[in-house]
Amino acid sequence: MLTPIIAAVVSLVAGIFLGKAIFAKNTQKLEDEAIAKASDIVKNAESQAENIKKDRILEAKEKFLKLRAEFEDESNKKKQILIQNEQKLKERERTIQQSMEQSKRLESELNSQRQSVAAKDENLKKKLEEADRKREEAEKMLASQVAQLEKIAGLSADEARQQLIDALRGEAETKASSIIKNTIEEAKLTATKEAKKVVIETIQRTAAENAIENCVSVFNIESDDVKGKIIGREGRNIRALESATGVEFIVDDTPEAIIISGFDPVRREIARLSLHRLVQDGRIHPARIEEVVAKTKKNIDEEIIEIGERTVIDLGIHGLHPELIKMVGRMRFRSSYGQNLLQHSREVAKLCATMAAELGLNAKLAKRAGLLHDIGKVWPEEAELPHAILGMQLAEKYKENPEVCNAIGAHHDEIEMTSMISPIIQVCDAISGSRPGARREMMESYMRRLKELEELATSFSGVQKCYAIQAGRELRVLVDSENVSDEKASMLSYDISQKIEKEMQYPGQIKVTVIREMRAVNYAK
Repeated sequence: MLTPIIAAVVSLVAGIFLGKAIFAKNTQKLEDEAIAKASDIVKNAESQAENIKKDRILEAKEKFLKLRAEFEDESNKKKQILIQNEQKLKERERTIQQSMEQSKRLESELNSQRQSVAAKDENLKKKLEEADRKREEAEKMLASQVAQLEKIAGLSADEARQQLIDALRGEAETKASSIIKNTIEEAKLTATKEAKKVVIETIQRTAAENAIENCVSVFNIESDDVKGKIIGREGRNIRALESATGVEFIVDDTPEAIIISGFDPVRREIARLSLHRLVQDGRIHPARIEEVVAKTKKNIDEEIIEIGERTVIDLGIHGLHPELIKMVGRMRFRSSYGQNLLQHSREVAKLCATMAAELGLNAKLAKRAGLLHDIGKVWPEEAELPHAILGMQLAEKYKENPEVCNAIGAHHDEIEMTSMISPIIQVCDAISGSRPGARREMMESYMRRLKELEELATSFSGVQKCYAIQAGRELRVLVDSENVSDEKASMLSYDISQKIEKEMQYPGQIKVTVIREMRAVNYAK
């Protein structure tokens, strides 16, 4: 039993010693290889270090040479600057010496001139004293002659002077009136021809449809049975409609029609569309009426924005503020003397662009001002300002061009015109408003304007009668032939036209004709 165990132990011990021997041999081999590699690495590092050292030395030498060359260049430049400064100093010294010599010469000349001036002053004083004596003698002689003339003529000098002044004043007024007349006629021959040419070409190139806006809308229905549904039990439906829309519904004996009356076109349009939807739906009661009217108002607001955007796109106007675009769309539902405001503004914009192009001005800016000139009329809030001033303030608020703002504010002479575009806007506004059939006026305001026109002309002295004819487009003035001459008649026509321009507002233009008639009447008996 012990023998195999001993043999196993012996073999185990022998294996351990053998493994240690092999391990020691491998370890020694690894150490030798590591030492060889380390020595190789050290040699490579030493050679690389040597190369790097050489490169650094070469770089340092090159840098030194470069710095040395730069230093030499800079020192040479400074030497040249010093040489130049020395030359300049020498030149300045020479200039100073020359100026000193010149000043000495000038001083000597000045002293000699002073002496000559003193001598001349003495002579001048003597001459002045002699002139004073002669003037006193002349005044005494003139006074004696005036006294003799007054005694002979029986008039004082002041009275004679006044008569001469009156005679010269009358002659000057006559000559001035003739000069004014000739100047105006010459200006008309040149300027009026060109102005008419531009205006006529502008009007011919701009076509416009004129349609009078009314204060009522007619809603057509298929049968009169619908009227009962619209009125409702005891009139509750029609009362709800009028309360929600703010307009008046007139349901009378007119066959198959209901009249919607109101001065606000937006409200009338909301009422018309709401009634159309209610009739199509068939359900007409107060709750449904309020719901439909609210939806219609929202649709109208969207339509207003769409109309404004479509208008500015059609006219080629860019960069307009969204609020101004909304106001442009709101013009579609406003009218001025029966003329649709959006149609009027579009027409004015086209006229302004054409006229500005003919005159060589900025056509885009003129078109922009023409579209926005009546923007103050559609401001939803109440304002105690003329619409031109309000429109100008709105344009300034939304950062419009100063020339556009001035044109808006000055198109009714509310403020002074400061740009060439402003009178173009005023002229084109008058052209659009004075087209035949474009606008209507109430009879009372029309008669009042004619009466004011005649009263203004009769306020001038020498006017006997005055008649406003051709719907107020012409004013014929009859004057007293004994008190008013031909020259004064021409001046009177000019003065009346100027006063009309300053004190009255009117569309288009007014022709002032002064008639002076001389009649000689005798009777044969």
